[in-house]
Amino acid sequence: MQPQIHAASVPVFKQMLGALSEVLAKAEAHATARNIEPAALLQARLFPDMFALVRQVQVACDFAAGVSARLAGAEVPSYEATEQSFADLQARIAKTLAFIEGLDAAQFAEAATREIVIRPGTPKERRFAGQAYLLHYGLPQFFFHVATAYGLMRHNGVEVGKKDYMGTY
Repeated sequence: MQPQIHAASVPVFKQMLGALSEVLAKAEAHATARNIEPAALLQARLFPDMFALVRQVQVACDFAAGVSARLAGAEVPSYEATEQSFADLQARIAKTLAFIEGLDAAQFAEAATREIVIRPGTPKERRFAGQAYLLHYGLPQFFFHVATAYGLMRHNGVEVGKKDYMGTY
């Protein structure tokens, strides 16, 4: 099962984070060209109780790294959420990509059946087999935050389309 779990996770995360990086570059160029304060985009929200763009990107990166690490049986990296600029977000994406690219496909050999335990809210605890964790929790969470980040930029006038969201595949 190793090739399927690895193929359904790391390359997908790489594709979408690469696309997110490109969309952020377009957002930064949009702000510069229109003399918009970058913080106006970086702190944009679709609704007051939702995360701002910066946090959407941070969480997307955290899911890409965390899901990949758990499936590979590796330690989940912990990154401080201190990003405040487009450059900071690009660095976070680059750091996340470097981490997941550093995981060897062989580490995913037992990923489908590996028990994954997460604690999304104290004292809550969720247990999954690796395949269910990836397909029913990890990927949906990741895509939610990437799509929301994309939607925030599109809503704020950044000229991006579905091709930008999808990236290179």
